Amino acid sequence: MPPTTPALAEKLGGLQSSVIRDLLKLTARAEVISLAGGLPDADLMPRERIAEAAENALAGSACLQYTESPGWGPLRAVLAERESARLGRPVGSDEVFVTHGSQQALSLLAEVLLDPGALVVVEDPAYVGALQVFRAAGARIIALPMDSEGMRVDLLAELLASGERPTAVHTVSNFHNPGGVTMSSARRRALAELADAHGFWVIEDDPYGELWFDRPAPEPVATYSRNVIRLSSSSKIIAPTLRTGWMIAPPNVFRGVELLKQGADLCGSALTQQIAADLLSDESWLAAHIATVCNAYGTRAKALVHALRDRFGDRLVCTDATGGMFVWADFTDGTDAESLLPHALDAGVAYVPGYAFAATTGHQNSMRLCFTNSDPATLAVAVDRLAGAVDGQSTQL
Repeated sequence: MPPTTPALAEKLGGLQSSVIRDLLKLTARAEVISLAGGLPDADLMPRERIAEAAENALAGSACLQYTESPGWGPLRAVLAERESARLGRPVGSDEVFVTHGSQQALSLLAEVLLDPGALVVVEDPAYVGALQVFRAAGARIIALPMDSEGMRVDLLAELLASGERPTAVHTVSNFHNPGGVTMSSARRRALAELADAHGFWVIEDDPYGELWFDRPAPEPVATYSRNVIRLSSSSKIIAPTLRTGWMIAPPNVFRGVELLKQGADLCGSALTQQIAADLLSDESWLAAHIATVCNAYGTRAKALVHALRDRFGDRLVCTDATGGMFVWADFTDGTDAESLLPHALDAGVAYVPGYAFAATTGHQNSMRLCFTNSDPATLAVAVDRLAGAVDGQSTQL
């Protein structure tokens, strides 16, 4: 008699692999210009400075040992100082929780805040990592559209007036992934006021806020309310390999996350946290480094937007890239971005079709384009290849 195979948890049945991660496997061919993966440019990552910081950390033995679950104390102090300047109020080290990238913070928060069936409001299109986390938690998800000023907070007010009571609202407030837009100051204030009035959490996910090209991002939503849990990361400004993210949260949330992290991985890496502390506390070096990254990305972003508008004209509309890593584009001529993708790959260019960022359905005529890893000339070639794929598909129809 064959052995009985044990079952897996039921919640896995509703989960799907990230379309983006699956797509990266198809873009590994050298001839494909990938605008798909949201990867910072490795050539701009400060390898020599990271090596110096690692050598400094390895001069002692503390970096080889376990560290506190909320993070290495000196790193939390550095982050508290940085966040105090960002928020315009004192942030204590006891409000700062260091995580294995900000994605872990999001995952732990979902366990702390959400019971199965709890309502979470997200932006539409939505950050894929947030959708995966909230779906795994068994949350009920409602997506609200965005415009050039970010989430339609007026629609959130209407949702609340109808009797819906979200447990949390998730927003990528600065240089949105994937939408490419930034929430206006007026909407940040309005969102905070709604959170205070109706008693829900705002999860402000901000890994891109320092990557601005023309002018700094507005003040964080957390400036206006203590019901805001703020997430950020060193991945986009230094290097993903450090896996150093952080969360600014009130004591009850902090304690819940601490208990869950102890069960998940006990603590983060003392070595990488010491390296991160060295880099983040070197203010003059860090400011110069971020300026270099922003200059490079800004040039590339403008090149991509120009090429798209020049090549497609009114057949396509796209966001103005004022910071971050992404441009969101919508075909106005009915082109289906999902069915176009195989043709684009054959032509030697990759992107992420918009449906990957939909909470339910939609965005069939949309795509996300990442500009960080190609120079302006290569981006122009990529857009030419994309246009050729569109023209070729139209000929076949």
